[in-house]
This record gives sequence, C-alpha cells and structure tokens, in this order.
Amino acid sequence: MQQTEFPEVASGEGVTRQVLADSAELMVVAFRFQKGGQGSLHSHPHVQSTYVHSGKFRFYLNGTSFEVAAGDSFVIPSGAEHGCDCLEAGQLIDCFTPRRDDFLP
Repeated sequence: MQQTEFPEVASGEGVTRQVLADSAELMVVAFRFQKGGQGSLHSHPHVQSTYVHSGKFRFYLNGTSFEVAAGDSFVIPSGAEHGCDCLEAGQLIDCFTPRRDDFLP
C-alpha cells in the first residue's frame, strides 16, 4: 500500500501516527510529536525499531531513561515497557515485527 492509503490519526495529546507501509511480518509507522507530546508507558509483544527522523526525545525503557535526537536509532525488545516525552517537536519512524494490527483502519 502507498502512504496516502493510510489516514493520519491522533495517538495521544500532541501526537499523531500514520502507517507508511505494512505486511503481515512488518509495519512502518510515522509518529509526529509536538513539543511536550507524550508516548505513554506501554508494552506490546512486537519487536520495535525506532529511528529519530527529527526532534529530541526522552525515552523510558524498562525503568531506565535516555535522550535521543535526529539520526539516533534503537531497538525495543518484545514485552519491554517503554514510552517517551517530546523535548523538541519532531518525528519518529517506528518499525514493528510482526505488524501492529491494532494500527490498521
């Protein structure tokens, strides 16, 4: 599917998400954050890879915290509790394996 086939949807206050591509095995999602936007703490069975396209974020991962900025990337293991605070407006590109069916329209 092409990016334009997926709507941009609210994903919390100051946060939107848009599925960019998907298959049963892999999904790519763009998350756009306004400064102060939050990704609430959560966990899921999917392995997640996050690339910071722009902005600056404080991430929380299994009880630790770290800051990331444009060009940084990291992997979140399956089942790990994680979330983030947006310190400077920006965009995260997340890949999930397998696909996050809950993100499909």
